[in-house]
Amino acid sequence: MNELLIAQIGKEALRTALLVAGPALAVSLVVGLTISVFQVVTSLQDQTIAFVPKVIAVMVVVALSFPWMLQVMVQFTAKMFTDFNSVVRQLT
Repeated sequence: MNELLIAQIGKEALRTALLVAGPALAVSLVVGLTISVFQVVTSLQDQTIAFVPKVIAVMVVVALSFPWMLQVMVQFTAKMFTDFNSVVRQLT
């Protein structure tokens, strides 16, 4: 039973991490691929051409989705704190 409980907590933590990081990673991937194709087509090989737009795009996505990200993290944290007593009882 203890192993299942720990695996469930780990699964919820990884799910929350993927939900929070997912939008920024997806935008970074799309912008990076788009700029890479642009660089291949135009033969521009400057590193800042790839770096600066990705940083700006990720900052915009994080700024726009921050309330949702905060809500997901607060829900996970509240669940962990409310379930703390039952988890400790099951582990001992």
